[in-house]
Amino acid sequence: MNVQKESLVIALSDVGFGQEVIEMAERLWEAGLTKDLIRHLRVCRCELMDILHESQKRVDRVDTLIRQTEKAMETK
Repeated sequence: MNVQKESLVIALSDVGFGQEVIEMAERLWEAGLTKDLIRHLRVCRCELMDILHESQKRVDRVDTLIRQTEKAMETK
């Protein structure tokens, strides 16, 4: 396996992508379809960003609960 392709596979695996995503990236790499590979990686990035934004919303909600609880304790 090519060192660069192997690095790509390892990186996608480390990030947590499944076998389907990794195999698609490998196929695109092997076919020399660089623009399609970049597009595929951008889709993967968008998926991660969606997860990040959802997590941020959850953290914001917990922060709100903390502030509300602290405020309620101050008035007692």
